[in-house]
Amino acid sequence: MPNQETPHRLYGVPHSLYTGIARCYLRTQGVPYVEIPTSDPDFAERIMPVIQRSIIPVLETPEGEIIQDSLDIIDHFEQQGVPYSAYPPGLLQRVLAVIIAYYGTQAMLPHAMHYRWTYRDDQEAFLRDQFAAGAGEALADKIMSRMNSYLPQLGVNDHTIPEIEASYEQLLDTLNAHFAEHPYVFGGRPSLADYGLIGPMFAHLGRDPVPGNIMKTRAPKVFRWVERMTAPGLDTPEFTGCGDDFLADDAIPSTLEPLLRQIADEIFPMLTDKLTFMDGLIQEQQPDDGQPVSEKPHQRYVGAVETSFRGVPVQAGIQPYLVYVLRKADEALATAPGDDQLRVHEALAERGLAGALPGERGYSVDRRNHIEVWERR
Repeated sequence: MPNQETPHRLYGVPHSLYTGIARCYLRTQGVPYVEIPTSDPDFAERIMPVIQRSIIPVLETPEGEIIQDSLDIIDHFEQQGVPYSAYPPGLLQRVLAVIIAYYGTQAMLPHAMHYRWTYRDDQEAFLRDQFAAGAGEALADKIMSRMNSYLPQLGVNDHTIPEIEASYEQLLDTLNAHFAEHPYVFGGRPSLADYGLIGPMFAHLGRDPVPGNIMKTRAPKVFRWVERMTAPGLDTPEFTGCGDDFLADDAIPSTLEPLLRQIADEIFPMLTDKLTFMDGLIQEQQPDDGQPVSEKPHQRYVGAVETSFRGVPVQAGIQPYLVYVLRKADEALATAPGDDQLRVHEALAERGLAGALPGERGYSVDRRNHIEVWERR
């Protein structure tokens, strides 16, 4: 277990999607920490020179180690041993947890950003208060304008907005039914799937007034799950006798199947098109192993692709980071016995998710010195 006497320093803000993931994990595991906003001079003076860009969350351990990225923060503590591991021992649960985490941290970015910025006029006072508290009054307008400008590269426009909202409402209905029977995605403790979903479902969709009100009135069980995820330890008084472990025998509850169908319906063909674009980029540029994915550390997009979301044509920006996330599933499969691998591949195919794993492509994405880089294989 981590040092329980000296608190870790978590640099982030309450309205940050990725900070919310790290915060929930630290609270679940009982890791002592203090949260420090990016307006603190320490962030600019000590942290940014190390991570080479303004990005959160960043964790500084009591020993002075700096870790950037919510998933890396989780893996840091998993390697030390924690009370409630986020990785199910069952191979299918583990692989699906990664895919669901991808859905939450990548495929739901349009949902989160649409509800925050398209409805800006309806929640301006709340947003301004939050951004000023995190970055200071002087920078609030600049940061809000920059965030607002990301909508086009996320594929948020007049044509896709109706489908984004239909997707959010469908997701709420599905998760509301699931969380009526299970406290977390795979049973009695949160997995990587829960942490992936909580990013958008807390910071944007659960806190911002417009989507938060929709969640509370349409899906109270989902809002209760958001509370549960942000509480210390396991906050499961409604589920007497459910225990604190994942569902036995690598079981997938029937209430989860509609979510998996929705994910399959929504991440394709966009994910396939993005991977194909990156295949072509690698073939054309032939980057060296360890070469940054973009010319400047703060640039996370490497291009855009014409694709579709729920049948609606859209242009979407491409972040190689998505490969970094999904490789966790490939890595889990690679270390499993052949029979287990076959069982999981068949289960993914049955659910329309066979194409969700990058597989062998001759390259991957790694993080070295806090920057995403190409990994040649």
